[in-house]
Amino acid sequence: MHHFQYRGNELYAEEVAVKDIVAKAGTPVYIYSHATLERHFRAMDDAFAAVPHTICYSMKANSNLAVLKTFANLGGGVDIVSGGELYRALKAGIDPKKIVYSGVGKKDDEIEYALKAGILMFNVESEEELDRINEIAGSLGTKAGIAIRVNPDVDPETHPYITTGLKKAKFGINIERSLDQYKRAAAMPHIEVIGIDCHIGSQLTKISPFVDTIRKLKRLIAGLEEAGIRLTYFDLGGGLGITYDEEAPPLPAEYGRAIVEETRDMGLHLIFEPGRNLVGNAGIMVGKCLYTKKGEEKNFVIVDAAMNDLARPSLYGSFHGVQAVCKDQDGSIVADIVGPICESGDFLAKDREMPRFRGGDLVAFMSAGAYGFAMSSNYNSRPRAAEVMVKGDTFTIIRERENRDDLIKGENIPDFLQK
Repeated sequence: MHHFQYRGNELYAEEVAVKDIVAKAGTPVYIYSHATLERHFRAMDDAFAAVPHTICYSMKANSNLAVLKTFANLGGGVDIVSGGELYRALKAGIDPKKIVYSGVGKKDDEIEYALKAGILMFNVESEEELDRINEIAGSLGTKAGIAIRVNPDVDPETHPYITTGLKKAKFGINIERSLDQYKRAAAMPHIEVIGIDCHIGSQLTKISPFVDTIRKLKRLIAGLEEAGIRLTYFDLGGGLGITYDEEAPPLPAEYGRAIVEETRDMGLHLIFEPGRNLVGNAGIMVGKCLYTKKGEEKNFVIVDAAMNDLARPSLYGSFHGVQAVCKDQDGSIVADIVGPICESGDFLAKDREMPRFRGGDLVAFMSAGAYGFAMSSNYNSRPRAAEVMVKGDTFTIIRERENRDDLIKGENIPDFLQK
């Protein structure tokens, strides 16, 4: 459920007409519904109300400070994958003891930054990383809380680019080697083993892969206890999918019942890292139709948004629903929606039936709150879009649109090129 609905022929974000937002913020623009963000967080949080747990939002999905602050105000933490994300999280008021640090390539300065900030734990992804965290913690005279990210070799049945739990993935330590690595970690002077972590993929639409993963990890945890290693946290990652088109993922309540049942006897504090599930359907991107073009074999709707603004269709072949902001078009057409970028891969929809857009019409791309702005770039020297948050009948520009000066910020022409 989200709060982007038509009133008559006009698309609204909560109580605000989208066209009124565009009149102030321009296009392309990302628009987020505060009510939807809050509703989705509460649904996930409530699903685990019966057990000790923390919702650590996977902020790579959307790292805008206003989004982070929304979840901080609800008691949420975050899952981070860089020093920059840690900086954002702290600026948004996230409790450091609700921050977990994942990712395969943590740099020395990032590890030191996280230790000084006092985060809850690192999700360790390799043997060498474990050694380095121990060394850096030692140089600071402290101990690092860690979980090992265990790769359980479970097929999540999702897109191969967002599958992370198979043997061939770059993520985590294979489950067969994990027990030895836990024993090694437990013997390190500057490591405190406090948890176990896994994450098998993104946009999962079935519960069974989650359950299979838990059952595999329970056997490993039993082995850890036999070795005298007692854990406090069980980080189950994220990955629960959303509806983009015709997907029918389980609701958080159904997911929660299955997970609670499988983990009830473990006595561990559960951590969840939802990203897409919280923000995906809480945001849309709006662009403006510039031109229409009838080709030899296809019709094209050319808009002012492009693959640099919303990369998912070009990157994954992903589907985003297309809606007219003002439904005053005459009939429908099958067309591709493309942007101004000089790449054949610059498309936002392909071979899709859609309203017969005209130049000047506003086009809404639905379910764009996750991996939308966060993956955007300045390719073709295009300023990145504005971001807006709506609450009730008011809205705020939470990120100003970049301008041309922003495009060259930090660049210099060396003296030897000056004439």
